[in-house]
Amino acid sequence: MYKVYYNKKISSNSYEMKVKAPLVVENCLPGQFVIVMAHEDSERIPLTIYDYDKEKGILKLIYQVIGASTEELTTIKDELFSVTGPLGNANEICANPKEFKGKRICYVAGGVGIAPVYPQVKYLKSKGFKVDIIYGSRNVDLLLIRKETEKVCNKISYATDDGSFGTKGFVTDILKDRIKDYDIVVAIGPVIMMKNVCNLTKEYNIPTIVSMNPLMVDGSGMCGACRCEVDGKPRFACIHGPEFDGHKVDFDLALKRMNIYKEEEAIKWEEMKKRLAKEVA
Repeated sequence: MYKVYYNKKISSNSYEMKVKAPLVVENCLPGQFVIVMAHEDSERIPLTIYDYDKEKGILKLIYQVIGASTEELTTIKDELFSVTGPLGNANEICANPKEFKGKRICYVAGGVGIAPVYPQVKYLKSKGFKVDIIYGSRNVDLLLIRKETEKVCNKISYATDDGSFGTKGFVTDILKDRIKDYDIVVAIGPVIMMKNVCNLTKEYNIPTIVSMNPLMVDGSGMCGACRCEVDGKPRFACIHGPEFDGHKVDFDLALKRMNIYKEEEAIKWEEMKKRLAKEVA
């Protein structure tokens, strides 16, 4: 069992959890993820490592309630049954900072995608990098950890679909105006957002890294849900990624795979809501 210090709501549908997991954080690097289980009979949930303190053995996670498993996770108060990791490969830039010295880097985040962006930018700042961020969401309520992110980046620009904060529009609107300012772009967020970012950067021949973690379900490679096509070859986000060369990813195929379990998940979610309602009553 893993001690939970807090599991708090930070937006209408997102939570932040702080867990004691010294063995997990001992060797982790930004870009990797963990698998958590709320209870012994719960489903496995892959979550990106948002922040960590190696000296204190502290792990922080941010998750969005999108189905039955994450709904169940919101009920955890004192202990998690399981935390497994670190898993997956670290971000290429963070793993090889010397190779990218002097490069002008921009991170583009969408919604809860800021969770994996934050530790990467924080780590790169510790290595002397000055990194810009473009962060977008549907509305201001869904812009997460703004104060924390603003402290670690060189410059941050916001975009909201409804214009409730920052630029009204999409992250690609801001990126297009500044595209020539950057040598490398890292895009993490909804699959459609990453596709649109890559369509733009490809026009200007700017290398772009994307994270295919939205496809992950089981996180072990056994379920096959996160299979994607990269440079014409099958790859699994949880094993070979989660990050890939965005210009080589078949995003249309990835978008189709996102809908594979939608009907089953909707049924499971309704069942979970009814069970939790009975427990509260």
